[in-house]
Amino acid sequence: LALKRMSVRKDYRGLGIAKALARTALDFARQRGYRAVVLNTLMLQHEARALYERLGFRRHRRYVLPTAYGRLANCTITTYRYDLPGTP
Repeated sequence: LALKRMSVRKDYRGLGIAKALARTALDFARQRGYRAVVLNTLMLQHEARALYERLGFRRHRRYVLPTAYGRLANCTITTYRYDLPGTP
């Protein structure tokens, strides 16, 4: 399962909304027998990366965005993975 484009408006951050959304996605995946949830985040999204790590996501890999702009700006993407326990 891939988690894509999860965001919370700035004026609603800090209320636990993102944590609840992420936990809901994890529960959804777990209930359907997925083995893992994977997501990508930009290097500048410090709050998001900290949240994912607090929830138990682990850094899986890092790479520079494979476009001319990505290479020029050294735009680094971090892939996170959450392995779901109890799945085959």
